[in-house]
Amino acid sequence: MELLIDLISWFLVIIGSTFLLVGAIGIIRLPDIFSRMHGAGIIDTMGTTMLFLGMFLQAGLTIVSLKLFLILLFLMFTSPTTTHALARAALDAGLKPMVDDDEQDLKKN
Repeated sequence: MELLIDLISWFLVIIGSTFLLVGAIGIIRLPDIFSRMHGAGIIDTMGTTMLFLGMFLQAGLTIVSLKLFLILLFLMFTSPTTTHALARAALDAGLKPMVDDDEQDLKKN
């Protein structure tokens, strides 16, 4: 049973790390602030959730797992709020999302 918990835990940690890597590459490579916020959202939601679930399985039912849960809960409330505030500030500053030319032609029709 302990081996199964370890395997699931490491699987979650590896998947979470993969999401973190993809999100970090997205923050660097994507063209505008709105696209980059999407990369940051991947990191905050899927990446950290998977990592915390893996760590929770490793910690077992202890005070450490309670602390991990509280940190994860804090992240789930602050991440969308921060992303929304950043997007609103970018729109208020006059930044526009990049749109493909084909999409703009469809909107005109």
